[in-house]
Amino acid sequence: MTGVFVTLEGPEGAGKSTNLAYIAAALRAAGCEPLLTREPGGTPIAEQIRGLLLAHHDEPMDDDAELLLVFAARAQHLNRVIRPALATGRVVISDRFTDATYAYQGGGRGIDLTRIAALEHWTQGDLRPDLTLVLDVPVEVGMTRARARSALDRFESEQQSFFEAVRSSYLSRAELAPERYVIVDASADLDQVQQRLQPFIDQVLERWRG
Repeated sequence: MTGVFVTLEGPEGAGKSTNLAYIAAALRAAGCEPLLTREPGGTPIAEQIRGLLLAHHDEPMDDDAELLLVFAARAQHLNRVIRPALATGRVVISDRFTDATYAYQGGGRGIDLTRIAALEHWTQGDLRPDLTLVLDVPVEVGMTRARARSALDRFESEQQSFFEAVRSSYLSRAELAPERYVIVDASADLDQVQQRLQPFIDQVLERWRG
């Protein structure tokens, strides 16, 4: 059996958590119980790494250390959660995955993309999401939302230029592989955003049912 692997991506304040819950509820209503997870995180060890990545530290975190921590968490997540669930035929929905690494560490930090690709191949092999929904929102809008919901973590505290690079990276990757990525305008009203998601929920159900 092979499940369906769906990822939600996008810059800060794009509404990933809210729309992930909406997608999950729609799938459940159709008889499909998805596995919901997130990155970094998804397992107890990976969640501890997440804490290191998001927390503010007196000692600046080296960009390479950040990148390697992201993939360390991903390896644990993949092998303990994602791969086993897909092997039983489940729909797995992750709030962020490797596209976030290309966007944040590649676009935002400026790390050479070939180095990220090498770690991606080492950690994932041939595994890639079946569908990636990129919730796109202008940086100013997204950061206003982020500031309103909670105190800013280490990433959310970056400068606007960082987030412009992150957003640009997401859009560029989506344009290069339209067969996997869908860009959703997340700056619209929530009802409109969720209406736009419906065809892709139907697509996931169709694939899951085989």
